[in-house]
Amino acid sequence: MTAAWHHISGLTLGIFTLALAGSLPATAQQSGAMSMPAASSADSAFAHGMKEMQRQMADAPMTGNPDQDFVAAMIPHHEGAIDMAEVELKYGHDPFLRRLARDIITAQRHEIADMKAWQTRHPIHAGAAQ
Repeated sequence: MTAAWHHISGLTLGIFTLALAGSLPATAQQSGAMSMPAASSADSAFAHGMKEMQRQMADAPMTGNPDQDFVAAMIPHHEGAIDMAEVELKYGHDPFLRRLARDIITAQRHEIADMKAWQTRHPIHAGAAQ
């Protein structure tokens, strides 16, 4: 795992944390108390999916080959998008977002299949940066 990868992962997590903090009710922000409202089932599912996606992306093998490394990180990223879209379909109500979630699932599954096929055609050779 490269230092740059950890920096990117940390930056992504930091941006998410700032976005989440910005969505807290004003009373919670003003009081100085960090009490958060009880997490809904959807919140818990989103948090679990994002944590798992981050873990899998961080665990992706870095080979020194940007093509291999891109695909290795993007597959779990796309799987995370599918997980989040499935949470929307399970808990969400807005017709536009539900249709968008279905479209995301279809597109991301297709792209994952394309990336896995690319990996099959371009195997990682041990000890050789490509």
